[in-house]
Amino acid sequence: MANVVRAALVQATWTGDTESMIAKHEEHAREAARRGAKIIGFQEVFNAPYFCQVQEPEHYRWAEPVPDGPTVTRMRELARETGMVIVAPVFEIDGSGFYYNTAAVIDADGSYLGKYRKHHIPQVKGFWEKYYFKPGNLGWPVFDTAVG
Repeated sequence: MANVVRAALVQATWTGDTESMIAKHEEHAREAARRGAKIIGFQEVFNAPYFCQVQEPEHYRWAEPVPDGPTVTRMRELARETGMVIVAPVFEIDGSGFYYNTAAVIDADGSYLGKYRKHHIPQVKGFWEKYYFKPGNLGWPVFDTAVG
């Protein structure tokens, strides 16, 4: 069984605010670590509501830089605490003002390994993602983590 890696995936309901949503995911991660998970993945833009059902500029407020934004910084601390690899999807604003649907990859020691920017951006009723996100421009990176 030495080649088995236990993974956890979280899909949670919106709590109403970013702080409580992040706290909810931290608790899910701690429970997953207690149950032996070595890697955890959170849902798309986990620290905000899924706002792509509408096209309204007010939702750009959810965007933050990666890796130095508040959510990824906090997830790095959580990875150190739990010893798990964390995949943390957030709404990214980059240094040039472009927006992406991004997943930050954080190793079990809390180090930031890199990010993946979603390539396929739908634009159909209920999924107006092109209103918010540019297609990914980083290719399909592979990350060497503590678990694989």
